[in-house]
Amino acid sequence: MAVDGDWNLTMTTPMGDRDATLNLRSASGVLTGTQGADGNSAEIFDGAVNGNDVSWKVSITVPMPLTLEFTGKVAGDSMSGEMGIGPMGSFPFTGKRA
Repeated sequence: MAVDGDWNLTMTTPMGDRDATLNLRSASGVLTGTQGADGNSAEIFDGAVNGNDVSWKVSITVPMPLTLEFTGKVAGDSMSGEMGIGPMGSFPFTGKRA
């Protein structure tokens, strides 16, 4: 599918822009893969894909323990959307195919 593969993400956060890598695989509407940043990597969960719409969650520990919720759209070799950080609100992210 259009979302499968490696991506480089830039997330706008209250602490400035943060970069991450993302490896995605899709099958029957389910999105799986890994997301990495700051030398750490974690499996994504609750991932879904519907056409060009994607969503997933990932738990991080750096800079603090959080679950990030991503919702976005894929357009060719680009991805963009919102990253929810619980009570801290939502912030934009962009991605480019690696």
